[in-house]
Amino acid sequence: MAEAKKHKKKVRSPEDKKAIDIRLNRIIGQLNGVKKMVEDDRYCDDLLVQLAAVYKATKGLAAYIFEEHLNSCIVESIKSGDVGVVNEIIDLFKRYD
Repeated sequence: MAEAKKHKKKVRSPEDKKAIDIRLNRIIGQLNGVKKMVEDDRYCDDLLVQLAAVYKATKGLAAYIFEEHLNSCIVESIKSGDVGVVNEIIDLFKRYD
């Protein structure tokens, strides 16, 4: 039987969770808005403008989490001698370019 992949955990402060939650709720609201616009047969240009806002909000959230990851998880791993996390950073750059 194949070994299950172990998932790392990141304990976040209540302030960090709140900041992420606020951004996620904004993105969810924007996506619900897009869905409603489709249901209401809104013009393509209106949909594209709203989707651009969703894209920017999602990209902003990813940048926020990525920066926190570099400043906490990666720094701590390197301090503890785990330089293998450099490959993790490289993979993340490839995925989120």
